[in-house]
Amino acid sequence: MFLPSRSSLTSTAQWSLVIHRVGTASAEAWVGTLFPTLKMPERARVRLFRDGREVRSASISKSDWRRPFRGMRRRFFKVVRFRRLEAGCEYRVTFERLVEGDGQNEPVRGWQELRAGAFCTLPPRLPLKGEGAFTIGLGSCFYKHRDGRRAATAYRALCEHGAATVRPDITALTGDQVYLDIGFDSLSLIPDEIRERIADDYALHWQALDGILGQGGTWMLPDDHEYWNDYPFVDSPIPALWSLRLPHVRECWEAAARDGVTNIQRSPVVETLAIGEDLTLCFADLRSHRTDEALLPAAPFQKLLDWAKRRTCPGILILPQPLLVGQNRVERNLRSYREQYAALIGALGAVPHDIVVLSGDVHFGRIASVPIGNAGARLFEIISSPLSNLTGLNGVAASTATSRPESFPPATTARGLGWEPRKVNYYKDRAGRGRFFVPIHKGRLLSDYPRKRTREHFMTVSLCRADTGRVEITAQAWLVREPTGPWDLPAKSFRRSFRAVLR
Repeated sequence: MFLPSRSSLTSTAQWSLVIHRVGTASAEAWVGTLFPTLKMPERARVRLFRDGREVRSASISKSDWRRPFRGMRRRFFKVVRFRRLEAGCEYRVTFERLVEGDGQNEPVRGWQELRAGAFCTLPPRLPLKGEGAFTIGLGSCFYKHRDGRRAATAYRALCEHGAATVRPDITALTGDQVYLDIGFDSLSLIPDEIRERIADDYALHWQALDGILGQGGTWMLPDDHEYWNDYPFVDSPIPALWSLRLPHVRECWEAAARDGVTNIQRSPVVETLAIGEDLTLCFADLRSHRTDEALLPAAPFQKLLDWAKRRTCPGILILPQPLLVGQNRVERNLRSYREQYAALIGALGAVPHDIVVLSGDVHFGRIASVPIGNAGARLFEIISSPLSNLTGLNGVAASTATSRPESFPPATTARGLGWEPRKVNYYKDRAGRGRFFVPIHKGRLLSDYPRKRTREHFMTVSLCRADTGRVEITAQAWLVREPTGPWDLPAKSFRRSFRAVLR
């Protein structure tokens, strides 16, 4: 490789490489920039390495680039797909552009590496206990202000230097990766300014999250702040959102926000994958397609129900909001949609195999379990939120974990299903405290964090196959602002990791 001359080198911090879906024999890489200042390369490439040896290379010409936002001439991206990879193997990926001099002052020609990342293809089945684990990194709710790149640095440290049994193989980001509705500049009534504001928010947040987005396959589900608070409804009492009641503002904002979810986050509606016959996973966007009455249109909702009812092994369901919730009279949650909420719960409890729900949104971290249905299954719910807390006036949205609801499903839902509500297990210790609640920080009036809040964290959910054939699950929360040891690994939140045997 030839390196360009020093004067041709520019900062690469505004370029992005995001590893999206991976399979047992495939992977997708999103490359480009969300900043408006960079020039579209005439020639670029994405290279794939295994054990230090190049195994694939994909060329990108200028005509291949796409625009992430309609009506905006700047910012560009390309999704590169690699196939015929080997299952359960580690790969390194680089994004490079060709730099050419002018023949006089800049005579050197060569390839400049812009970004690099790494991923593992999915294993053909879960590793045996003692030989490794398949690990899902879980996080949600990231607000760039005051983060100082600590979330991404902590995640990358765990991926590169953590124990093999907790290094994330894939990542599930379950909502509020950006906060498009924060700040009084949300009051703009000018469509071009609305689009630029949304694009700039994505650029800055993706830059801050690069240590997460470039480490393993990443699935992203949007929640309301990828659009606006309590999307799709516009009855919020927040003054900064009153402009959404104007049709031309709402239409422009929604279109640009949906471009971000579709072209940048590339969020699935309902998507399933399997790790052999040991484990099945389902990602469901229960935010983007809401109406007054439904979380999802009929066809994708039926796909979700069919996945739940036809499981022949334990399942992992990844959602942007939790199932174990009380009524919320201020903003809508899953329980607000009684008919589909009950149908989903009924499908999950129709088979004798346990279900693990991974979620975020609520600004606290918590693990709980409860029996579900009459077939002997259990529901485990693991919530991870936030990666980075809101600040200032918005910091009043901070929250801490609670032991509610006391029972599940709600009484009216249970009666309709022919079930009895069961007591939820919040794993209390002898002092009555939650053993698997992420700890809190005290608030300080007139500071950036005025209210008591959950410490910034992400979780890892590791799964392996026991000698008995059962799936064992281990979960731990990692405090991203508390580095430890020579590699600055994030500190563990739980004194002992959560463990269970799934059936």
